[in-house]
Amino acid sequence: MNSLLEQYAAIVGDTVIDQLKQLARPLAGMKIVHVNSTREGGGVAEILSWLVPLKQELGLETEWEVIGGDKDFYQCTKKFHNGLQGNPVLIPPAQLRAYERTNEENGERLRQTLEAADFVFIHDPQPAPLLQMCPGRKGKWVWRCHIDLSHPHRAVWKYLRGFVASYDASIWSLADFAQPLPHPLYLIAPSIDPLSQKNIGLSADEVNRVYEQYGINPDLPLITQISRFDYFKDPLGVIQAYRMVKEFSPVQLVLAGGGAADDPEGEEVLREVQAAAGDDPDIHVLLLPADAHREINALQRASTICVQKSTREGFGLTVTEAMWKGKPVIGGDTGGIRLQVINHHTGFLVNTPEGAALRIRYLLKNRRKLEDMGRKANEFVYQNFLVTRHLREYLTLMIATMQEGVERIEM
Repeated sequence: MNSLLEQYAAIVGDTVIDQLKQLARPLAGMKIVHVNSTREGGGVAEILSWLVPLKQELGLETEWEVIGGDKDFYQCTKKFHNGLQGNPVLIPPAQLRAYERTNEENGERLRQTLEAADFVFIHDPQPAPLLQMCPGRKGKWVWRCHIDLSHPHRAVWKYLRGFVASYDASIWSLADFAQPLPHPLYLIAPSIDPLSQKNIGLSADEVNRVYEQYGINPDLPLITQISRFDYFKDPLGVIQAYRMVKEFSPVQLVLAGGGAADDPEGEEVLREVQAAAGDDPDIHVLLLPADAHREINALQRASTICVQKSTREGFGLTVTEAMWKGKPVIGGDTGGIRLQVINHHTGFLVNTPEGAALRIRYLLKNRRKLEDMGRKANEFVYQNFLVTRHLREYLTLMIATMQEGVERIEM
């Protein structure tokens, strides 16, 4: 069997892989640790599931650790998420104490591993205090923010900033998200893995099987949104848009996604979505297990148009996935979606259900434009949002952090 790097070379070319090997040489044998709050569900876990093995294959001793907590901890971090993305929130002192206590407990468990690492990447707010739990650390610590912090609730950011200001560097998905901090700030956009079960090519038979599996009519245009059931993903707005389209054209809608261990609001949002869908036989609300990657792949490939009508979005990997499959995306005009959906070229940016409905109707009536947008979307992902580019930028960041203060680095 070919190595991972050889498999990627078949997609991106040998030159890209040679560059990765060159960047990895000065880092060979270093211990790298990534820490987040869940091993499945959500974009961060997906990214780490392919980024870590690639670093290992390049000779970096890379580990992935996950912190856990109780209900109060996850309630607190969900409020962090909502507050950092702009919603006013009030976090009870008891939940803040649970947040700090949970990090203390995880810090005790992970201290030896983290203090021995050459690089530690802490993902999002959940494990941010771990830096303070490791006074004997020897390596560089980097806080990686995957959230849209363009307009945070100031009280929440002030509290969190107290933990992240002491890091050696931070990574942000967009310049608009970055907040002033007393260390170097880096911009690295997320990516997808073209070899993952969510993104590999599928046979026509496997794609067609999803119609029968989920009771979808193969003769009707299919509009699909794949995402966690989260208010920021605006699934209720997608249902509104679908109903406006259906007044003029026969169409069906799939809202599919799963939960994440660190998101306690998911069940509440799902109930509201199911109530809004009612008994409409052309709305399919699918709660999928965390490992339903091929099913999601097939649903996106079976779709006529994919939607991601988020009101806040750190990046939106489901947008990237749909574009990789040659689908135009109608996305919320926000956050990381703007990096991917080039208005009128790879899809459309919208702000309201009415806007989404208008663009869906336009593409359904203009199939040549729909196919042209899909081709452009696929090429745009190929050029900008594959994991090999993501890995190259991580390696470059590590080298730059090691050579802090040096104006020119010779490789």
